[in-house]
Amino acid sequence: MSLALTRRRAASALMTAALLVPLAACGGESDSKKNADAGSTAEGSASGAPAADLTVLAAASLTDVFKTAGAAYEKANPGTKVTFSFAGSQELAAQVKQGAPADALVTADTRTMDGLRGDTGSPEIIAKNRLVIATGEGNPDRIESLKDLADPQLKVVLAAPEVPVGRYGKQVLDAQKIVVKPVSQEPNVRAVLSKVELGEADAGIVYKTDAATATDKVDAVEIPDAQNAIADYPAATLKTSEHTDAAAAFVSWLSGPEAQKILQDAGFQKP
Repeated sequence: MSLALTRRRAASALMTAALLVPLAACGGESDSKKNADAGSTAEGSASGAPAADLTVLAAASLTDVFKTAGAAYEKANPGTKVTFSFAGSQELAAQVKQGAPADALVTADTRTMDGLRGDTGSPEIIAKNRLVIATGEGNPDRIESLKDLADPQLKVVLAAPEVPVGRYGKQVLDAQKIVVKPVSQEPNVRAVLSKVELGEADAGIVYKTDAATATDKVDAVEIPDAQNAIADYPAATLKTSEHTDAAAAFVSWLSGPEAQKILQDAGFQKP
């Protein structure tokens, strides 16, 4: 065999080897990625939901119970993290309209949710709530009913009428033809409760579940069923979510037995 032919064959072998190295590397990277993806999928599917970092916009009255629910969901779904943003439902609706990055929404009324039909999936009612009158600890002003709130000597605080709890409060007062002149109108139910807790108001209309979070600072005066209003809490996915399946799984879980027990233990009613 000539020296020239030998050299050509050697050069050809070296070139082939050089071409195969990057292909092998690419193949290894692909296999590694596939294995990583498979592990991620397996982690999600083992718990029944895809793993994801979820952001949930939720009504202020859900603050305490959703912290408990979120921890339970994360424990049942390894690899998933749920971050909540709490505010009045009307504020949450404005955030959705402005394109805030989030995956699911839970409001304290159906009216707010219905106004976002183009931005959400089909909502599900996950809980109900009712109103009570929050007073200072020991009820020092001896408030017994809605009509007592009309006393001009009392400092009464209500939520603003565009807030679900404010609208419910106005509804029950109007139905009884009771005129109340509040010293302030707050942006959410927790702000109303805070005013009473701090002694800045003598009384306020809040949800039963909110009053239950501050039993060491406020008393709750029950409002009879015939005079009360029922608040519905709908939950829905957001169409802008980047984790559609995971968001849908969380919303569905809220209607399941584990979440329902957490909600009802906190004083919410069955949907």
